[in-house]
This record gives sequence, structure tokens and C-alpha cells, in this order.
Amino acid sequence: MDLLSSLSIATSGLNAIEYQYGVTSQNVSNQSTTGYVSETATVTTGVVGGIGNGVRVGATQLNINQALQSALYAQNAQVASDTAMDNSLTAVSAVQGSTSSNPGSTNTLADQLGNVQSTLTSLIATPSQSVSQTAVIADAQSLAGTIHTLASTYATQRQNAEDSIASTIPSINSDLTQIGVLSQQIVRLKTLGTDTADLENQRLGIMSNLSSTLSVTFSQTANGDMIVRTADGTELPTRPDQIGQNDSSQKLPSTTWPLGTTDSTLTPDMYYSSSGSSTLGIMLNGKDITTHLTGGTLGANITLRDVTYPTMQAQLDSFSYTLVNRFNNAGLPLFTNGTDATGTAVPQSSDPTQTTPAGIIGLSSAISVNTLYTATPSLLTTTTTDSMTGKTSAATSVATGTTTGDTTIIQQVLNQAFGTSAQYISDLTSSGGPDLAAPTDDLGPDGTLSTGYTGQQGLLALATALTSNQGATIAASSNSLAASTSVQTVLAAKVADVSGVNVNDEMAKVVALQNAYTANAKIVAAVQTMFTALLNAVN
Repeated sequence: MDLLSSLSIATSGLNAIEYQYGVTSQNVSNQSTTGYVSETATVTTGVVGGIGNGVRVGATQLNINQALQSALYAQNAQVASDTAMDNSLTAVSAVQGSTSSNPGSTNTLADQLGNVQSTLTSLIATPSQSVSQTAVIADAQSLAGTIHTLASTYATQRQNAEDSIASTIPSINSDLTQIGVLSQQIVRLKTLGTDTADLENQRLGIMSNLSSTLSVTFSQTANGDMIVRTADGTELPTRPDQIGQNDSSQKLPSTTWPLGTTDSTLTPDMYYSSSGSSTLGIMLNGKDITTHLTGGTLGANITLRDVTYPTMQAQLDSFSYTLVNRFNNAGLPLFTNGTDATGTAVPQSSDPTQTTPAGIIGLSSAISVNTLYTATPSLLTTTTTDSMTGKTSAATSVATGTTTGDTTIIQQVLNQAFGTSAQYISDLTSSGGPDLAAPTDDLGPDGTLSTGYTGQQGLLALATALTSNQGATIAASSNSLAASTSVQTVLAAKVADVSGVNVNDEMAKVVALQNAYTANAKIVAAVQTMFTALLNAVN
């Protein structure tokens, strides 16, 4: 082997070591970067005519297990979804109270209702005492206040979910289009045979971020392009050309393309409709794809906005209607839809798909204690008797009352409105009786919601069922978060074993590279010395 060959081999070794130093430095500097995948330098033996001719630098490789990485992305979406759900539902838990074997101690809806029952019972013993009368009004107002608080919390959290959806879409667009821009560069460089490992690592970091906002899958084409799909297979374009459009039609990266939506101020009767008529839809190229967007913070907020809180509101509206209805049926219109505050009482309709008073939607926000009784609490025990029929009913004013201190109606309320026998809790319309069962199905503006429990229960049981049902939803979210986080931790550890940066290993590589560099440098120095000696000899 001549001196020039030796020099060429040593020089190629120095170049390869410099390249490996660069890869090692890249790994160490990104050890804490989310989504970063460790890189491995590719160095192969150079052979010319069957004879070794130094080393050749190849394409840098990413240490990635695609199956593990995809599983971690999916779990990231699940944890982000559970976290968003749990954080939102915590606000409901804070105002809801909890079911307990010790009634009156946990401030639940049932406890507040129980307080009304207790003060009505006490009123029977002292019907003429103003203290007993005002106690009933105070507890009734407290019950209405609890209902308002719950309704307000549902509305606030639902609006928060809508606002979060609107603020998340630009972030998703940015991630998608950044992936598109990087993919375009990767494809171009691959055709030139240029190393693309660093660009691919940048893309992996963005993919990791995107996987927390939305449940997505990624697949790489032969030329290095990246295809992004939702969990159900709907393709999310990262560049216009992926959906047959000209790339010049959009300036990338973008926060406004490919997905679009508007941030709306929600009202109880607003709901998402997949028919395309809803203003709450998320659009892609003119098509509503809201139902295809699941998982991650976006999927969680869509569920909270369109299912969780509308269902909770429907449950509370149903309870509120039943409270009004059963008290009215027992002869004491203590609770109303709030229209009496204007001096005119408007009858409450039982239509489950219309807003109050034409229907029950939003009744939980409007329900109030009848101003007849707040203005004159003594009317609670003031009755009038029809001289023709002998029927006793509640008086609407002290002047029209024929009997004061009468507990007939109060006793009737305790027996009937709080009753649990079939005649006081059932739908008796088929037999000519009143419909006293709580509405349970065909609820909500589009008639698709249900309470999830029977409406043929006593008022106290209905209140407990509502709290228990919503408590179960909250507990399920919390339990799911704990379980999904545990799985994510395990997966992240497995991915780190394969793809993470081991600083000790990288430092060991540095030592080995230092030794190799020293050896190659000595060869170069020796060859230079020999060349110098040869030139001196010739001269």
C-alpha cells in the first residue's frame, strides 16, 4: 500500500470520526427534547477492487421501533383526553356534593330537597308561625340556588370546552402543516441522496406534540413523505397536494388550514349536528369531520361540549320540571319557571326539545320560588274551600283565603309531591291521570339525549340518581386518567430504552472516537513525515 493510499484511508477515518462526533453531540444536546429519537452514525468499510480503502459515511439512522412509537402516540392522546375530561369535571364535582349515608351533611341536590321536606314537616306542627313559614321559603330558595349553580357550572364548562376547541384547531393546523413542510424537504433531499435524519427528528417531535391534541396515526411513504390520519382512518392533509390541490394555494406552515371552525357563544338550545347545518362543526375542505376527530384534548372537549354537559343539563332540566310538576299536582305551585317574577305566570310545557317555558330545556337556569309565597309566606298555610265541590285548594292571596293555618295542602305535598307510590311517580296519561314521571328519553334540542336512569322514582330518589350518575361520570374520568397515565409511563420507558439518549453510552462513544482520532492523526503525521523525508532525499 503506497503512502497516498495510507493518507487517503487515514483522512477518511478522520472525516468519519468528525461525522460521528456531530451525531453524538446532536444526541447529547437533545437528550431532554420531547419526541427526540436518538441517532446512530452509519460508517461502512470502503472497498475498491476488493481492497479496503478506508471508510465511507452513510445516511444517519434513527433508533426507532415504529410499533412502540405508534402505541405511545395513541397513549399520549388517551392521557391528554382523560386529563382534559378530569380537569373539566372537577369543577362539577366541586359544586355537586356527594352521596352519603348521612343525609343533610353533604350539600347535594337531595340534601337541599330534604331540607325543604323537613321544613314543610315542621310547618305542619306550627302552621301559623311566620318563622316556620319563612324557613320553608328559605330552603326552597336554597334548593333553587343549588339548581342554578349546577346549571351555571355545566354552561360554563361547556363554553370552556367550546373555547378550547376553537383555540386547539390553530395548533393542530400548525403541527400538520409543519409536518408537511418538513416532509417536502425530506422528500427533496432523499432524491439527492442527502442525510435527512435531523429533519426526520424534527418531524417526530411535532408528531409527538400533535398526538396529544388529537388521536392520529402516521405512515411514511417510500419517498419519505408522511401521511397523517385520524383514529378512524380519515386523512388529514399536511400540504394541499395531498388532497389534489396546488401547494401554492396555501402559505405553509399555517394556523388556518386545513381545519376550520368558529368559536361560538353557546346557549342551552345549541347543539352539534352532523347534518352539516350546525355552526359548531369542524370543517376540512368544505366537509364536516367533527365526528372523525377523537382522542387528545380536542376529542375530549368535543365530547364534553356535545355529550357530557348537554346530558347533565338534560338531567337537571328533567329534575327541575318534575319538581315543578309534582308540587303543582299536589296543589302547591311553590316552584315556577320564573315567569311569575314579571307578574304573569306562564304555564310550563313538558316538551323535552324546546326551551322553557315552551319546553323544559334551560328550565334549571330559570326555576325559581313562586313570588306569591316569597312575598307572602303565610299563603303556604292559607286555603280556600269551594262551597259547591267542597274541594280545598291553596289560596292565591290572603284576601281570597277562607282558612289560615290550614295544613291540608302541606300534608298533601308531603304525601304526593314527595310520595313514592306509583300514583305519584308514574305516567298515568293512558288511564286519564297526570304524567308525573320525570322525562328520561328524547331529551335535548335534537331529542337524542337520555338521563340514564328511570323517571319513575320519588323526588329524593331522582335527586340522588342524578348526583350518583354524574358522580359516576366524574369517577370514571378520574379512574381512566390514572390507568392511562400508568400505561403511558410503561410505554414511554420502553420507547426510551429503544429510542432515548443514553448519555453514558454517548460519552463512551466519545472516548472511543478520541482514541480513533488520535490513531488516525498519528498515521497522517507519520505519512507526512515520510513524505518530508522522501522529498528531502530526492532533493
